[in-house]
Amino acid sequence: MKQRVILLVGILISTMSYAQFEISAGTGYAIGSAEMKLGTETTTTSVENTYGSYGEGVNFQLRGTYFFNEKVGLDVGVGYLNGVDHTISKVDIPSLNTDVDAIARGRAYGATVAVAYKFTDNFYGRAGALLKIAGKTEAVVYRKAPFTEAERQENGLPEGSYSETNYTEDFHGKFPLGFVGALGYKFPIDNNFSIYVEAEYYGISLKRKDSELQEFNSDVFLPDGTQVANYTLDNLPEGVYKKITYVDELETGEDPEGPRRLSQKVPYSSFGINVGVTYKFKKAAKQ
Repeated sequence: MKQRVILLVGILISTMSYAQFEISAGTGYAIGSAEMKLGTETTTTSVENTYGSYGEGVNFQLRGTYFFNEKVGLDVGVGYLNGVDHTISKVDIPSLNTDVDAIARGRAYGATVAVAYKFTDNFYGRAGALLKIAGKTEAVVYRKAPFTEAERQENGLPEGSYSETNYTEDFHGKFPLGFVGALGYKFPIDNNFSIYVEAEYYGISLKRKDSELQEFNSDVFLPDGTQVANYTLDNLPEGVYKKITYVDELETGEDPEGPRRLSQKVPYSSFGINVGVTYKFKKAAKQ
């Protein structure tokens, strides 16, 4: 037992003699990887799939790295993703008085816990776990469409009546676990500061948990353009739900377009380039 204690103390002293701490702050841009189908674009002549990843966009990062020795350290970081707009539905059919423009984008806060390794004093790599700690996939939708015959009969509307709807819906996901990997190079400015450039990969997908309407406005018009009704979050039309829960299984006969719907995974994987500044604290004196 005494020998084990002496050995543990020796390891701790050895670690302290090489201990070094760095903080890094930077930004970057990522493009989608492992892209999946996000929606469709429809015209009078064709229907085309749209693909992408909600991980594409500008990111901001703050990381701290503690090196136990000259080569190996622990890197912990937090970041924010400001994702680009992706088309999830685009319909342009003037002859049918139908126009849909729906986009979605990622807005996410994440954290990373990784092992950092110095190949040389300036060339390094890191690999570890990627976590989403907060955020959403935000959908912004505009829809103009005529009422079907059944809808007109139900509401007593003449042929040619139509609605114009604008709404914003936030989608939230279940707790995910992904992978982060990066290779970078530091350009020293002085003994403490350096500029870094790195290539970074995120591998992660989010499984939908629920969604909630944040804004909603729908106007009903007669064929001549006269407005006859208005719906908001306070008086949603039939078949529109303020909150939807996503599950893995629906009961037989349950409406798949009801307040409970089948869940799906959405991609957030990306590959990007980051640049930033690293501040290196003074290395601990050798014991």
